[in-house]
Amino acid sequence: MKRVSFMNKCIRLMLYLHNKKIPLLPKLINYFNRIVFSCDIPYTVKIGKGTLFIHSGLGVVIHGNARIGKDCRIYHGVTIGGRGKRGTPVIGDNVFIGANSTIIGDVKVGDNAIIGANSLVIKDVEKNTTVAGNPAKKIKG
Repeated sequence: MKRVSFMNKCIRLMLYLHNKKIPLLPKLINYFNRIVFSCDIPYTVKIGKGTLFIHSGLGVVIHGNARIGKDCRIYHGVTIGGRGKRGTPVIGDNVFIGANSTIIGDVKVGDNAIIGANSLVIKDVEKNTTVAGNPAKKIKG
């Protein structure tokens, strides 16, 4: 049985309330997460079921227009953000994103991809591929 952290439950509640058009509570939960967990995960982001923020999402920053698939594992210090007018990332299902990685711009990350710690992803990542480095390069798959 998976143990889900309090922060993950807060994010699920925030997204649920936003989808039910309840205006104030999602914002309050977002502020609570910023203060307690030092993360910025807005209520407008689309996050699939089963996605977990490891280490309570400490230091995670996600752009409000980003899309994250199901059953992803996102470690601490990850940034998933925009790049000016170049769009925002779309993360597939079952993706592992290592600590302190940055995914920016109109980037598509395929299903079952692995992004190594401290990687900078500015180009698409194919499904079932492992990338690492700055900028991220394919190392397996």
